[in-house]
Amino acid sequence: MKDPFLYHPLWVSAKRFYDLKSYFFNRFHDRVYKISLDAGFTCPSRDGNCTTGGCTYCDGRGSLLRQRGQLPSITKQLEYGKSLYVRLRKARKFIAYFQTGTNTYAPLNRLRSLYDEALSVPDVVGLAIGTRPDAITPEVIDLLAAYANNKEIWLEYGLQSMHEQTLFRINRGHGLQSFEEAVQMAAGCGVNLCVHVILGLPGETPEMMLETADYVAQLPIKGIKIHSLLVLKGTPLCDDYKAGLFSLMNRQAYAELVVKFLEKIPPDVVIQRLTAEGYRDVFVAPSWARNKLQVLQQISNSFVARDSWQGKFADLAGDRY
Repeated sequence: MKDPFLYHPLWVSAKRFYDLKSYFFNRFHDRVYKISLDAGFTCPSRDGNCTTGGCTYCDGRGSLLRQRGQLPSITKQLEYGKSLYVRLRKARKFIAYFQTGTNTYAPLNRLRSLYDEALSVPDVVGLAIGTRPDAITPEVIDLLAAYANNKEIWLEYGLQSMHEQTLFRINRGHGLQSFEEAVQMAAGCGVNLCVHVILGLPGETPEMMLETADYVAQLPIKGIKIHSLLVLKGTPLCDDYKAGLFSLMNRQAYAELVVKFLEKIPPDVVIQRLTAEGYRDVFVAPSWARNKLQVLQQISNSFVARDSWQGKFADLAGDRY
């Protein structure tokens, strides 16, 4: 078995994949923490711009801050997050993570104002912006590319699956072509692209999910987030689950699938997430997903059992960039 430190020169942890902590250490030679923000954005799959009702797995409530009432300013949210990480982790650098909703879905002037405000907070070294591929324009890309000249900028696209029938079933409101156009729009502009996928979506076989791995492995991306499918109260997905229209993987099957997925992903792609968490008051299933540490340990065990690592079977002959 190979020494975990020798899998790839970029990896600086004992993990068998390129984790975000290692990436930030390589980039900043320091610990960097992402602070989640809610800027009040909605979603084009909810307001009728492309569809209504949202994705079938999303309860649409947004962050806990949004549920409590009027949102604090971006500056206040960042300062509060900083105070926690400084006290608990002795952190010194931060990424402002616009997480809730579709965070490019607004007029350009509003986006510029929000992003400028975040970057003006001391010790914030960059932005991470979660969005949908159908909410990206060349003007937004130009704005982010300008920031990327001297800041760390991540743009996160929700793909979830490469399969059109799945995208339709979960009411994404866009197809694969829209995603590909958004990727090409951002390719080569200095912005780091991160893609979100969900494993276990209704109607998908393990083979289909690994086809998504093959697909994203050829994209000009810098990072990926892998989410386990969660069933939450108040969602169409929950109704289908209770009606027995689909089943969920157990923890071992999920962990083994994650490892097989990562075996196909090039070793220089940063793995930002390996599972998902949901608010406990609306969480329905799978029960094993409640304990994130156990899921991560199961994934680690599966890597060892397969004597495997990220990129073991990746096709590195092509030029993703």
